[in-house]
Amino acid sequence: QAQSSPLAAQAIEHIQQLYDIETRVRGQPPDVRRDARQRQAAPVLTQLQGWLVQTLENISQKSALAGAIRYTLNRWEALTRYRDNGSLEIDNNAAERALRTVALGRKNYLFAGSDAGGHRAAALYTLIGTSKLNGFDPYAYLCSVLTHIPDHPINRIDDLFPWNLTEFSAPQHTRAA
Repeated sequence: QAQSSPLAAQAIEHIQQLYDIETRVRGQPPDVRRDARQRQAAPVLTQLQGWLVQTLENISQKSALAGAIRYTLNRWEALTRYRDNGSLEIDNNAAERALRTVALGRKNYLFAGSDAGGHRAAALYTLIGTSKLNGFDPYAYLCSVLTHIPDHPINRIDDLFPWNLTEFSAPQHTRAA
């Protein structure tokens, strides 16, 4: 886009078709998303891959576009994995947004005290981000988990992850306004 490349614009058109499909299936159950992706996105992905290979053959191998195409083709399996798994997203934008607070405070987090402190901080960031992604207020979620964990069987600790909450539908504690 910065160089007004018509070839790059063509690639973006292919990618936009994939995102249009995602817009239509967003919020659907995983099996519905997978089926729609296999019917609708698979042909677009095949067309995009062919276009990438053909374009790479016809452009300067030293160009920025050639580098971007090689990067894409070298990661094709990972790029297309979402097509066959309705639980996966097309991109990692949600994870990037969840980590934004970590990136913004990076200088503050340099001094976690120790490697163990850094691991604990990472675990907490993961729980907080995951609770947000699953629609829970992080404070309420952590209060609820900490309340239930003493009586919870250790071999079923995964039940307390936000996506597995069945024992109690929502955290009982709420933060004061």
